[in-house]
Amino acid sequence: MHKHIESSHITPKYEAALVLPRGNTWTCEASHEFSNVNGTHNLEFWLTARRHGSPMKIFPLPGSAVPPTAYEWGGGYYGYDEQAGFLKESLMVAGLDEVMDWPAVWNPENPSHKRLWGMIQATFEQRGVVEGHGAGLRDLDSINAFAAAGLASDHKGWTAEEVWEKLRHGIFIEIRPHSMPEIISGLLQRGLSDWSQVAFATDDRGASDTLRMGATDHNVRLAVQSGLSPEVAIQCVTINPARHMRLTPWVGSIAPGRFADVVLLDDVEKLSIAEVWADGRPVSKGKDYVGPLPSIDWPDWASKTVNIRRRVEPKDFAIAAELGRATMHAALLRPFHWHDDFITMDLPVANGEVQRDPGRSVTKFAIVDRFSGEAKTSRMFWLGCGPKTPDTAVGCTVAHDKHNLWIVGSSDEAMAMVANRVAETGGGWVLVSGGKVLAEVRYEIGGLMTQRPAEELDAEMQRLYAAAEKIEWLYEPTFSPRWYPGFPERLQFATLTCAPWRWVLVAPCEAAPQGFINVATGQTHPIVW
Repeated sequence: MHKHIESSHITPKYEAALVLPRGNTWTCEASHEFSNVNGTHNLEFWLTARRHGSPMKIFPLPGSAVPPTAYEWGGGYYGYDEQAGFLKESLMVAGLDEVMDWPAVWNPENPSHKRLWGMIQATFEQRGVVEGHGAGLRDLDSINAFAAAGLASDHKGWTAEEVWEKLRHGIFIEIRPHSMPEIISGLLQRGLSDWSQVAFATDDRGASDTLRMGATDHNVRLAVQSGLSPEVAIQCVTINPARHMRLTPWVGSIAPGRFADVVLLDDVEKLSIAEVWADGRPVSKGKDYVGPLPSIDWPDWASKTVNIRRRVEPKDFAIAAELGRATMHAALLRPFHWHDDFITMDLPVANGEVQRDPGRSVTKFAIVDRFSGEAKTSRMFWLGCGPKTPDTAVGCTVAHDKHNLWIVGSSDEAMAMVANRVAETGGGWVLVSGGKVLAEVRYEIGGLMTQRPAEELDAEMQRLYAAAEKIEWLYEPTFSPRWYPGFPERLQFATLTCAPWRWVLVAPCEAAPQGFINVATGQTHPIVW
């Protein structure tokens, strides 16, 4: 239920080999990641593995966030016509992926309002499900408006009180693991006895984490540990999501006409899996996958998506100062900055350029467009993230949800080196220091995934982590409880532009030539003044 397979960072056939032994035989793919890279071929991408014989069922939900806001552009654009076409093309398409741009839903003056309501209308017309994204919506008026707009679910609940109110007002709840213990114990304390409106969402989980702790089986085990009975927890990953997504003719139960997916347990309380059958055939014994791995030769539209056709230079990251100034006022962001106002600070000027200030945890952050071929670059100062070690930078083409290349670094030269190496590899992670590439992770499919087994990707990730341990990283606390010291892997998510984000940095666009914009209001501001 609600999983971004792209966040496993392996392609669908290898995703099947990873999660089928862990009891996951079908997935509602929250499909606004690859669709922002190549919207035209998005549906084809998700159906290809199945058409080649993969036993895992993927039900794509085309993304509402394509683009995420009216101030982003690139690999895809979805509105009424596109969504209507997807729903008519395949019965596997179950609805509309999480509607994230809440300001555009409620505000008719928002430039994305018409596009979003076009997608919602097309979904209603085809009797599909409109999935929601209610981050930060906790007051009763907002909850009522969210439900009245037809947004049928929410997977962004953080507290039992919030989830309880949303359940009471008709919203289907999809609980993510990091908030599951508090929510389940709180709902049990409130006397919830009918759990039919609850499912467990995986959302974003890398292959390394799945190898370490599990897939949907981990969600069920955690629910049981949090106080839910095993039979109810299993319903939350089988019949409940199938009913919610209107997929009961095919999945969710063992009955005539369904896909004959069976998970055999040797310990119910621990959800210990002995075998998994999919499509009526055995696909795993213990943790070993024994099903087919179809051969897929991905065309250029999937394998050549990082379109940077020029050499990126250190000057692309320079921030010019006004003539004669010794200091400049600067706008700063920090990871997961969910405030109406941005941070300001006076920064030093040297050689006509505004400088970083590592003593105050200030570094430089940039977004490089990877769609136009021109490598249009926006840059500004960020607080509490990135390398303190001199002449060091790290970057990645996983930048939810637009997936341009983000780079954070202690020197412009190192940032340029990251950009050029990413252009050569076709996407993924690159860490450089002292003029050398220390580690890289290859995501050659869409700049998001690799066409390799999970174990091979995990080994490459471990080499990246080992190299990152030799770097000193800046750190400042922020709102998110999951922003940790050390290697800033969650910067992949700090580029989000959906609610409750306000001020963000996006690739340069007509509305925001410097890329610094409040996506809730459309207001822009200089990065230095």
